[in-house]
Amino acid sequence: MATILIVEDDLYINNLMNEALTIEGHRCTQAFSGTEALLLLEKSSFQLIILDLMLPGRRGEELLPILTTQTSAPIIILSAIEDLSSKVNLLTMGAADYMTKPFDIQELIARINVQLRVPQPMTNTASFESLYIDKDRNSLVVSGTPILLTNQEFKIIELLIGHPSKIFTKQEIYEYAWNEFYIGENKTVNVHISNIRKKIKEQTDETWIKTVWGVGFVLKN
Repeated sequence: MATILIVEDDLYINNLMNEALTIEGHRCTQAFSGTEALLLLEKSSFQLIILDLMLPGRRGEELLPILTTQTSAPIIILSAIEDLSSKVNLLTMGAADYMTKPFDIQELIARINVQLRVPQPMTNTASFESLYIDKDRNSLVVSGTPILLTNQEFKIIELLIGHPSKIFTKQEIYEYAWNEFYIGENKTVNVHISNIRKKIKEQTDETWIKTVWGVGFVLKN
């Protein structure tokens, strides 16, 4: 269950989302303007925000940069605007996702669940045994030696080091590293895990990334 702020001036759409998400077990608060949303944020904290762009008073585009300074909750944009440059601009400004109206409520729920599954960001540096990760430099150091990783390989090891001893499914790893929906069984995660293991193996005899058969992967000694 998550606490979700719905910011949408259309009463029907707002109530539709509120009802569907409540059935899913989430606790929703409804706002019908940007000003109301800001007032609610002063009183309460939320784990996710759904933000319409065409709002009375303060528009969503104006509200987004303010929200990102007041909360770390992922923000999903709703808009009838299909222009690609607008989508890119809003994502660059800090939106976690963007859905075009009209939308399917089940797809919205799926996108919300993806955002809620993403682990909380770790600090800029983290370590586990002889592994050390530096987010500022986007690098992994193994036994004192920096190793070169692709972007997805880095995201995978970042996730594992940030949560040692936690078993991650392939779906969780894929959605974190690629920031896309996991559509079923494929070899992508396995291949990238194998590549990371080979690169680590060049510096140490330890395997570190363990396979939990039928479940996923875990970082442990």
